[in-house]
Amino acid sequence: MATQTSQHSHHVPPAVDSLASTAGLRAVATFEALKGIVVLVLGIALLSVHSHAEDFAENLLYHLHIDTDRRLGHMILNAASRFSDAHVWTLLLAIIIYPAVRFIEGWGLWHRRVWAEWFALLSGALYLPWELLKVAERPSWQHVGILATNIVVILYMLYIRVRDYGGVFNPSIRSQSTR
Repeated sequence: MATQTSQHSHHVPPAVDSLASTAGLRAVATFEALKGIVVLVLGIALLSVHSHAEDFAENLLYHLHIDTDRRLGHMILNAASRFSDAHVWTLLLAIIIYPAVRFIEGWGLWHRRVWAEWFALLSGALYLPWELLKVAERPSWQHVGILATNIVVILYMLYIRVRDYGGVFNPSIRSQSTR
């Protein structure tokens, strides 16, 4: 008996975004992968000096010409003296999880996967409250730059995802999706 095709075929959304700019998605993918690499390198560096954290902190402050009696110097030495085994395990988990998430997201964006676009939009939006708080508390070029970069990524991902629903930004998409 031959199989019949259902008259009620459902529209299955594509897994690959064929409309989005490959260059744009790959730029965001590279940015996400770089964030993962930075956390991985910094985490490994911290793990490698954790047993000598206080000595390392003192040497770092000396080479950076930061007085240990100053607030910043005192904070760094205090943090180094409280670096326990629990902190090491927490750091190890962060070194594994955060870069893995960024690399998976980067891979998905590089290969134009719709799930990765949604993930980039949502994960970027999760950082906004903290970034806005940092800019409000202590405005600096660094905080403003991080916030601006995140807003650009969020708006780009929002544009890509909203574009596919109803042709909001491109009426020709609406006419193609109703065919």
